[in-house]
Amino acid sequence: MRSFPEGFEAVVVGASGGLGDALATTLEADASAGRVHRFGRSRGAFLDLLDEGSIAAAAAATDQPRLVIVATGLLHDGDLQPEKRLADLDPERLARTFAVNTIGPALVLKHFGPKLPRDGKSVIAVLTARVGSIADNRKGGWYGYRASKAAANQLVRTAAIELAVRRPDCACVALHPGTVDTALSAPFQRGVPEGQLFTPDAAAARLLSVIDGLTGADTGRFFAWDGQEIPF
Repeated sequence: MRSFPEGFEAVVVGASGGLGDALATTLEADASAGRVHRFGRSRGAFLDLLDEGSIAAAAAATDQPRLVIVATGLLHDGDLQPEKRLADLDPERLARTFAVNTIGPALVLKHFGPKLPRDGKSVIAVLTARVGSIADNRKGGWYGYRASKAAANQLVRTAAIELAVRRPDCACVALHPGTVDTALSAPFQRGVPEGQLFTPDAAAARLLSVIDGLTGADTGRFFAWDGQEIPF
């Protein structure tokens, strides 16, 4: 991470998951990184996206992180599955999807955004998904997941405008990691094109490369794992 100051402080929210763990491990192996905070429900210091108090406590445990990554997401869980039709929509399942994919990351922005230093490069990145792009939606389906990720993208864009006032070198962005071989994508990997299913380590390396190249001019934008911009 050559574009960050030597010994920079980093945060990974969602370090309990496969990709979050890989991001934290890759950062810990980076000679230029200083302290790397792992936050999650079952690995690292405790943070639950459904509990704002735990998010506030996690932010209070940091000093001035220059890199904050929100590597969380909910696509399926028990009886919650992506909806294929309008008839599948259920208010309780929609609320749970939005709680994890939209409200939780918004609260991370709320509590960690003010911790970012005002001078020099900083990045706060929320992992969303290409299917959250309204302009790119040509297949339909996955109502709750698409909508909750689209809402997260809007929150990132809005937070970027506010953060830029006092942190002109901050890049507040949404990132699409591609299809990563984790529990989240496991039931849906059969149709993934050859070469497009990434190991967590490979996905982490690609995302951190994109982050390394960001500047304040990129704030409020949405990028894929290969650095290509995705329309909102």
